[in-house]
Amino acid sequence: MSAAEDFRLGAVIITMGNRPAELNALIDSVLNQEGPAVELAVVGNGAPLPPLPAGVRSVELPENLGIPGGRNVGIDLFGKDGEDVDAVLFLDDDGLLPRLDSARLLREAFTADPQLGIVSFRIADPDTGVTARRHVPRLRASDPMHSSRVTTFLGGASAVRSRVFTQAGQLPGEFFYAHEETDLAWRALDAGWSIDYRADVVLHHPTTSPARHASYFHNVARNRVWLARRNLPAPLVPLYLGTWLLLTLARRPSGAAIKAWTGGFRAGWSEPCGPRRPMKWRTVWRLTRLGRPPII
Repeated sequence: MSAAEDFRLGAVIITMGNRPAELNALIDSVLNQEGPAVELAVVGNGAPLPPLPAGVRSVELPENLGIPGGRNVGIDLFGKDGEDVDAVLFLDDDGLLPRLDSARLLREAFTADPQLGIVSFRIADPDTGVTARRHVPRLRASDPMHSSRVTTFLGGASAVRSRVFTQAGQLPGEFFYAHEETDLAWRALDAGWSIDYRADVVLHHPTTSPARHASYFHNVARNRVWLARRNLPAPLVPLYLGTWLLLTLARRPSGAAIKAWTGGFRAGWSEPCGPRRPMKWRTVWRLTRLGRPPII
């Protein structure tokens, strides 16, 4: 057996129990991957789970812990920090792996590059095949078919080496939703890991707007403040938040959205955000060389 085939993959799916058909289709697409079996863990995030195939690890949480909190529970279904596997996939429960070679491509990518910590997949609409600009995790996103090194990743279409969790920690559960991927990405980069966007590893997912979530504008603003407070050197905090304030206003949000955003911004300063571990200045320079300095 080759080194790539020895590389163990586990997949975490969190569900609110409202997409049973999509969940079953996703599970099938994971279990049908070529090569060694991908271990599977399903978390009912404050919801009961449907019957699952034999061998699937699962837990039903009594309350919704949010996206990062639910995924953290899923990580630990593979042992502490996912130690039972070499990398953990995060998959949205209404997604689907349309290709049978995705697991093989991931195994090969991780074994070929020992410093590769995170892989972000390309998300494509199942009907149109289009990849939305916001689903390409870099500023220059005009060509979604171009793979590259990046500075963040897509939470519901990604794979993270388990050693990243050991060294950089898991997702920030207190974020509940929004920017939790960037928080982990910055900590992983600061620990010396790399992140790749891979256009050939595809997740089918319907095109939706993140603003469909009632708490979107509040959480986006609050969590940006938390992201800065937790991770940035002090001189960069006002630059980062000032840039995003201007960008938000330039997008001309509605009055209700501005009200929610302002409330979230205040909460970001008044509510605890977890431990502060500012990144090294060499990490700031690394992010800048990768095309996304941590002021935007």
